[in-house]
Amino acid sequence: MEAPLHHSSLMQIVGACLFGLALLHTFCAKQFERLAQRHPRHAGLLHLLGEVEVVFGFWAFVLIATMALLCGGTQAIAYAESLQYTEPLFVFVVMVVAASKPVLSIVQRLLGALAHIAPLPTPLAQAWLGLAVVPLMGSLITEPAAMTLAALMLSTQIFRQGIPERLKYGALGVLFVNISIGGTLTSYAAPPVLMVAGAWQWDTAFMAATFGWKAALAVLVNASGIAFLLRRHLGASTAPKQAEEPMPLMVSLIHLLVLGGVVALAHHPVLFLGLFLFFLGYTQAYERHQSPLILKEGLLVGFFLAGLVVLGGLQQWWLQPIVSSLSPIALFFGAVGLTALTDNAALTYLGSLIEGISSASQYMLVAGAVTGGGLTVIANAPNPAGVALLKAGFEDGSIGALELLLGALLPTCVAALFFLLL
Repeated sequence: MEAPLHHSSLMQIVGACLFGLALLHTFCAKQFERLAQRHPRHAGLLHLLGEVEVVFGFWAFVLIATMALLCGGTQAIAYAESLQYTEPLFVFVVMVVAASKPVLSIVQRLLGALAHIAPLPTPLAQAWLGLAVVPLMGSLITEPAAMTLAALMLSTQIFRQGIPERLKYGALGVLFVNISIGGTLTSYAAPPVLMVAGAWQWDTAFMAATFGWKAALAVLVNASGIAFLLRRHLGASTAPKQAEEPMPLMVSLIHLLVLGGVVALAHHPVLFLGLFLFFLGYTQAYERHQSPLILKEGLLVGFFLAGLVVLGGLQQWWLQPIVSSLSPIALFFGAVGLTALTDNAALTYLGSLIEGISSASQYMLVAGAVTGGGLTVIANAPNPAGVALLKAGFEDGSIGALELLLGALLPTCVAALFFLLL
């Protein structure tokens, strides 16, 4: 007879151990890439294990297989099917649509015009806009879309050969932190806010007045600081310039409408997936105005987030008691630390389940969750998208977890100061 899964303390312990192994694997991913170079015979497998986006999906399979052995196949399948995969599906779809050539073209033209009229060297202005304005746009177009646009725009400016590695990690830390806090001007764009907005009756006006203006100031400070450090290393974009026919306005408008539709239908996977299928057909019909869609990168990120959902579903037993036992200030710092170990949306979701949580604790939980969203790849849902698009610009074609943590520390502290003191 199969053991009831929800009563199985053994599965809780196994789930926590596998979650810990997956977390350790993310910190070792860069080492797998180096091993692949030393052992070409097994390079394929080592490259696969070195893909950060594969880590949590791989360990999620291990969890389901272990669950089938311990509790029976029916229980394992029931557990996998009981989880909510809307967010991984949404991130995949919005990534692909936001990174399409017509969308990227219109945003680049807009920011390029702003860069040319700014009282700064154009490359420096472009880098600053990519690190400051695009993350704040995440409050309108969602954080995953903002991450995709920012990563594609900055890849030829900052994340390339010729830029010191330490500055690239500093810029990556700023980008991740700014994306995490830059989505708090509205109640729907940031996953950790989305998880609690309905339960706590937080609307966009509340978010803008309580979180948004503080986040915007922190974003501007972070972007200005790293842009100042990068000023001597920035030059004209290294991307080869090719003569291209102008992008028809109607094509750009249709892509923007699809992106807006996907964002508006973010909670309805059947509808936004249907819209995405129409989008795929449209891009095929007007192929001459397109560049290759980032389907591989988007699928890898979706796989990562789905694995996080599967593994994270068994972590409530130790996460929720920690969250519910802390004072507001301790909860803020606890949320920052826990966010580095688990997706910040999962953390705030657990907080929304706590009965009678005070308004001060609500604020501190969400503020801490978004503040810590740049510390690790798994801390915030859009981070894997940034890693997938930018890792080629780093040594060994891989992003080191420890280096990312160090690069994100200072912008994280800036965000913490603004949320705690203002």
